[in-house]
Amino acid sequence: MAVILGIDIGGSTTKIVGLQADKSIIGVQRVKAEGPLPSLYGALGSFMTNHHLELRDIDRVVLTGVGASHVEGQIYGIPTIKVEEFTAVGTGGLALTGRDKSVVVSMGTGTAFIWADGTTGEMVHLGGSGVGGGTLAGLCSLLCGARRFDQIQKLCNHGDISKIDLNVGDITRQEYATLPLDITAANFGNVSDDATHSDIALGIVNLIFQSIGTTAVMACFAKNCDTVVLTGFMTVLEQCRPCFDLFTRLHGINFLIPENATYATCIGAALSSING
Repeated sequence: MAVILGIDIGGSTTKIVGLQADKSIIGVQRVKAEGPLPSLYGALGSFMTNHHLELRDIDRVVLTGVGASHVEGQIYGIPTIKVEEFTAVGTGGLALTGRDKSVVVSMGTGTAFIWADGTTGEMVHLGGSGVGGGTLAGLCSLLCGARRFDQIQKLCNHGDISKIDLNVGDITRQEYATLPLDITAANFGNVSDDATHSDIALGIVNLIFQSIGTTAVMACFAKNCDTVVLTGFMTVLEQCRPCFDLFTRLHGINFLIPENATYATCIGAALSSING
């Protein structure tokens, strides 16, 4: 068995995927990062144990992400390759959706916007934002006493966004083609005195997704593109799909959330080593 391991060593989590030579996925796994090297070796050991792999089964390890710079040389005698993170993000986003080209958004601790063109091999970092999963965890910890995504999700399920956000319909009766009355005029612009932690958590999620969505739409306009591929762990939040559906309704931009979106970067890294 010649297994290729793709490992994305991020700022808060490390993700790993195992691919066979025919590009089929053996499995994926996510572990909390406690530093780049401990998380790398922890993810590697755990994945190999869970999938009954031995060192002789591993053809190569492909590293990407911010923590990859801390790793030099072979790992347990296994050849190691590094793939630039933005290339991995773009490659993974296209592969998981079957698209030839798209704006690919990586929602990690922060957020990166990539123009990916599989027909030319062009993978361009269009820009980034400090607003992402780290923002969600930090603000929810400060304001709601919850930091883990599962805690935040439970709070959001009981939230009422009308107690947090100001909608266009709250300030005018006149509706415009690009400004329907039910869209947000100001995030946290209508905070109620009786707003609960659930309401606040939902407001924070809405703020982050709407900020990312607005930037993604601008990126599409710049590249004359009508499709965005969303990747990263924040895609697992239940509010992700309806929040981005709003931008489809407003601007006609199609937002795709593929299966294994959380693991797009490590999948892209492994595929890059196969595709050359």
